Amino acid sequence: MESKTRLLIYEDNAKLRQSLCMLINGQQDYEVVGGFPNCNHVMNEVSKAHPDIVIKDIDMPGTNGIEGVRKIKEYNPDIYILMYTVFEDDDRIFDSLCAGANGYVLKKSPPSKLIEALRELSEGGAPLTPTVARKVLERLNQPHRLRYHLSDREKDVLRLLVQGYSYKKIASDCHISIDTVRSHVRNIYTKLHVNCGREAVVKALKERIV
Repeated sequence: MESKTRLLIYEDNAKLRQSLCMLINGQQDYEVVGGFPNCNHVMNEVSKAHPDIVIKDIDMPGTNGIEGVRKIKEYNPDIYILMYTVFEDDDRIFDSLCAGANGYVLKKSPPSKLIEALRELSEGGAPLTPTVARKVLERLNQPHRLRYHLSDREKDVLRLLVQGYSYKKIASDCHISIDTVRSHVRNIYTKLHVNCGREAVVKALKERIV
């Protein structure tokens, strides 16, 4: 007998969380192994449950869903993550995908579409609600400088990194704290899919991002 695909659900609406559990457990090849209202203890929960797929809302109390995606992917990049949310604005879509989400489905979609998305994930696909897919295609057709969705402040920080400025000098020039600089740099690394300042600078120069 084949083992079932194991799922975790992160959704702060208790009734919706319960409904999702019932819907998914009603499928022959899926099993919900846990459900939680926020991502405050996501690392501990994922390490104990060993899920194959995580369904995740975005707007939750405490640690939000996007930060939860980053933590899960750092722990195990092979876990599939499906965002399940009401938000269809560019910022949340691209922040989720840049953080490592494998799919993005809107809550207004019929339940059957959620099940289809789970099956697509299991087969290595990247399910996106049609309106979300259109936004992604529009963004990919834009020039490089827009593709990575850097904020104006992140572009400023990246531009100064390219010029060889230290974090202290960047903080002084931008009139922000060093901790804020570090936060912007972490976001830049995530959005550019790089691991260090050198890689960020090389990518910025090569693709004319700033």
